[in-house]
Amino acid sequence: MAERLTYLRELDARRSAIIKSVDEQDKLTDALRAAFAGATTKAALEDLYLPFKPKRRTKAEIARERGLEPLAQAILADRRADPSRLAAAFTNEAVPGVKQALDGTRDIIVEGLTENAALLGRLRQYMRDKAMLRAQVAKGKEEAGAKFSDYFDHSERWAKVAGHRALAMMRGRDEGFLNLDLEVDADSTDQVPPIERFVNAALEAQSNAPGDEWLRTVANWAWRTRLRLSLSVDLMVELRESAELEAIGVFARNLKDLLLAAPAGARTTIGLDPGIRTGVKVAVIDATGKVLDTDTIYPFQPRNDVMGAQTALQHLIGKHGVDLIAIGNGTGSRETEKLVADLIERLPAPKPTKVIVSEAGASVYSASELAANEFPDLDVSLRGAVSIARRLQDPLAELAKIEPKAIGVGQYQHDLDQGRLSRSLDAVVEDAVNAVGVDLNTASAPLLARISGLGSSVADAIVSHRDSNGPFRSRKALLKVPRLGQRTFEQCAGFLRIADGVEPLDGSSVHPEAYGVARKIIAACGRDLRSLMNDKSALVGLDANQFVDDRFGLPTVRDILLELEKPGRDPRPAFKTATFAEGVDDIKHLKAGMMLEGTVTNVAAFGAFVDIGVHQDGLVHVSQLADKFVKDPHEVVKAGDVVKVKVVEVDIARKRIGLTMRKDNSPAQTRERPKDRPVKAATARPAAASSGLGSLGDRLNEAMRKDRNRP
Repeated sequence: MAERLTYLRELDARRSAIIKSVDEQDKLTDALRAAFAGATTKAALEDLYLPFKPKRRTKAEIARERGLEPLAQAILADRRADPSRLAAAFTNEAVPGVKQALDGTRDIIVEGLTENAALLGRLRQYMRDKAMLRAQVAKGKEEAGAKFSDYFDHSERWAKVAGHRALAMMRGRDEGFLNLDLEVDADSTDQVPPIERFVNAALEAQSNAPGDEWLRTVANWAWRTRLRLSLSVDLMVELRESAELEAIGVFARNLKDLLLAAPAGARTTIGLDPGIRTGVKVAVIDATGKVLDTDTIYPFQPRNDVMGAQTALQHLIGKHGVDLIAIGNGTGSRETEKLVADLIERLPAPKPTKVIVSEAGASVYSASELAANEFPDLDVSLRGAVSIARRLQDPLAELAKIEPKAIGVGQYQHDLDQGRLSRSLDAVVEDAVNAVGVDLNTASAPLLARISGLGSSVADAIVSHRDSNGPFRSRKALLKVPRLGQRTFEQCAGFLRIADGVEPLDGSSVHPEAYGVARKIIAACGRDLRSLMNDKSALVGLDANQFVDDRFGLPTVRDILLELEKPGRDPRPAFKTATFAEGVDDIKHLKAGMMLEGTVTNVAAFGAFVDIGVHQDGLVHVSQLADKFVKDPHEVVKAGDVVKVKVVEVDIARKRIGLTMRKDNSPAQTRERPKDRPVKAATARPAAASSGLGSLGDRLNEAMRKDRNRP
């Protein structure tokens, strides 16, 4: 919605600029103004503007200067006349012969065709419907561009190109490995291809008269040298924009899922940022996220101090009463997890729980100015361990500190319009923060800055006031914060929570303006809010209509009733973790048919990536997500979900793992070809022959081949 609004604003601004430009040329008529006003797309607007657009001196303009405009008009007016005979009368010193005269006349007519808005609209729509996008390997780039081998000889209808395939091919082109072209009527056996008939029709060149025959050659020339190229560029730009919007949408959905992942809660946690040669960074934080202790252990090469590392961790666990151990999923993750698992096995009950946590963006946060201000005396590498621990306690609160793009749950994100991507992702973070709400007395300034109505400066002022005066006892106390006025309070108050404050409703999402309605509802129940929190049965028989007034309508009253049923309750799901299989910590350990548990790390248009603990995510293609047809993978899974998968294929050389979540044994119900994935993606390879990995793997390959051969 925000992107659409931005587009409409840009369209309106461009419309105003165009009208002003044409008006300054004294060429603006009422009909033209109406046409500009009626344009609903940027392309349509630019088509209308073409004849009036300031341009460099063109061949057509030179031809007009040489007096050939009357010749063009004469040929168009009298089709029975021979153009060569007419041209003979226009030869002069500047136009020495008939050929030069006709060439100049052709330039004038071609320019008219390229500025004909109605013709451009028809041609563009025909190309949208009929054009084929053709990708071919660049000469001599077969080996260097092997990662794009799926597109070395690829063709599909432009209108059917999925966004992720378009971005893959465009990346291959931009890196010099692929050539892309739009083909129109390539298979036509007609003497005059269908699209050229549109150009002929624009010149009304349909008869066998000499003038029409010559004009048809002009139409062919216009199509081959000008129209085809410019329209192909337009459609490729349109395809990129569409693909970017799709990719941004995927990124936004994945980011939202990650932000709204289940929090482990306020529990003492150790964060481990794995490293091999540089050691494993350790940070202990308390239930509020405060750093209690830090260390660096060296259980791997070159020191191999396993006993010393486990002793250090055991000491920290006992000293601080650790409940959770968060292990970053980067290099050395499985080795570190095994180290921790061996330690936990020897510990007496109650034992801490180990959890693998995505460390995407942790390094970005560690080196940021925000982290430096928060931990000025802490080494950059140890800040990453703190972030890993905190994002297990509360993913939203920690990830809100990181630039959304750095979290990395998108596809082809570096190929996208970075401004548009940032705007979209920032909106997702703000929506997620506001949907959950934040604790006014524990939230960081970056988290508060995401609340509606608050910005960085006001958020800093809130934290400063809290540090100087102690915790807020009520929402109304916010009005004492410098630069936070009544209007800002009205915007932000409903998203801020105060637990155990003087006003019980401050712990809910009910806005202070609606406290009066909430109190009427509570009074009608004959209970107080705290007792309602434990027994919502008194609310069941209430009629929402009896609490409607001039200020608060029925939808608002219903929202208040729903909130009173669960005041202050976190809308995020309950916390649970995946259990990785023992002894399976490398892609070489995988075998077809293995049943494993994993965590969904990313969801793309073509399927879902799952971390099964082998340092390389596997791909569950969209056709393998369920025992039914799945149009959108988000219908079945989201980032952060714990799922059970079966290994169907392993390609160790290319580090690709094919997984399935299907429970039946029937052939996959494919939707689109799986070969179009991010370059680093792990997926089953669409081999032409039997994979040798069992009947399920072979059926998957067969389904993939059939899908690729669809028209």
